[in-house]
Amino acid sequence: MIHFNRKKSKGFTLVEIMIVVAIIALIAAIAIPNLLRARHNANETSAIGNVRTLVAALESFRANQTPPAYPADLDELSSADPQYVPDELTDGSQQGYDFAFTQVSDNEYTLLATPTVDGVTGTRHFFVDQTGVIRVGDDDTGTPIE
Repeated sequence: MIHFNRKKSKGFTLVEIMIVVAIIALIAAIAIPNLLRARHNANETSAIGNVRTLVAALESFRANQTPPAYPADLDELSSADPQYVPDELTDGSQQGYDFAFTQVSDNEYTLLATPTVDGVTGTRHFFVDQTGVIRVGDDDTGTPIE
């Protein structure tokens, strides 16, 4: 009987490495879209929360004015002493959404939240006016979907 002295290999074969890479790629292909969708949903939820916070701050600001009036811009909310909202919320952009405030008159305003990158950081556009009702807008002009 002939015996061959074979040294035991301590590495992996190319086939084994290819199988592991294929399994990792499959897991990534399943997980990454779910992760992106979760971030997308979190941005939209955060935008709604920020709009609610801004609406409450706008109403508090208006109630403290004589005669009652909304601010000319959002910066007045953060520059007041004490602040109605933190500076970060009035900078115009927060967690993938841009906020645009317009004072229509002393007693009317519009606030629009649009995705910074439409379809990536968010899909829905949010619109609110002095009524305080948050509506989903169909475009970046703030036209509410009825």
